[in-house]
Amino acid sequence: MVPVKVQKISFHPPSRSYAVILTEINGERKLPVIVGSFEAQSIALALEAMETPRPLTHDLIGLLIDEIDANLVAVRITNIEDGVFYASLDINSEITGKRSIDSRPSDAIAVGLRMKAPIMISDELFEEAGLSESEFVSSNSSDKVLSVKELEDRLQIAVDNEKYEVAAKIRDQINDLKE
Repeated sequence: MVPVKVQKISFHPPSRSYAVILTEINGERKLPVIVGSFEAQSIALALEAMETPRPLTHDLIGLLIDEIDANLVAVRITNIEDGVFYASLDINSEITGKRSIDSRPSDAIAVGLRMKAPIMISDELFEEAGLSESEFVSSNSSDKVLSVKELEDRLQIAVDNEKYEVAAKIRDQINDLKE
């Protein structure tokens, strides 16, 4: 498992949702995770350590973990299947022992940030869906418009390297240009 931090949250126009950019703490790989607007707002509130007058859902989960005298050991984002990320909350308590609770990554990140738990990504997931710094910059660059041929070359490289999520994004860019 690779420790990561939330680098930023940005609007993702193609899906009309938000991308939480997770960055390897001791490296350069990044993993964008698409989340809904509510979850993005909750993650942003946790990043800014903003207090709310009443507990929000993710605050409530943290309070429940505390109230049963348990610890959130780690948030683990483990794999992706058909474009859907999977995560778990690893909890430890004298009463219940060690438990791994299935969670959406967005909820796990929001709870993990509030409880100051490490966020971890499996090496296999980074290999499958992660981006290097250069791939991330080039896929998000709005300064340079690439030709269809350049995009097709990048698409082939992504497919050859089995970076299918990157390949799908490039395919969508090509389709947008051809319209």
